Amino acid sequence: SDGSVRGSQRVGYDGRDFISFQLGSKSFVAADDAAEVTRRRWEDVHEAEGLENYLKHICPEWLRKYVEYG
Repeated sequence: SDGSVRGSQRVGYDGRDFISFQLGSKSFVAADDAAEVTRRRWEDVHEAEGLENYLKHICPEWLRKYVEYG
């Protein structure tokens, strides 16, 4: 492994895709018009920075810890 981190987060509602976050582009992708409202709100409150931190730092740290546990 080269140590790079890639990832995304997907959110669904009622069994359907709703919105996703792409770490590489640091952007939200709305699945439909209803999710577009959420996308705009999350971009306005800088939600992407928090998700970027989680996906780049917190999640990999937890994964390494749990892999060590076997």
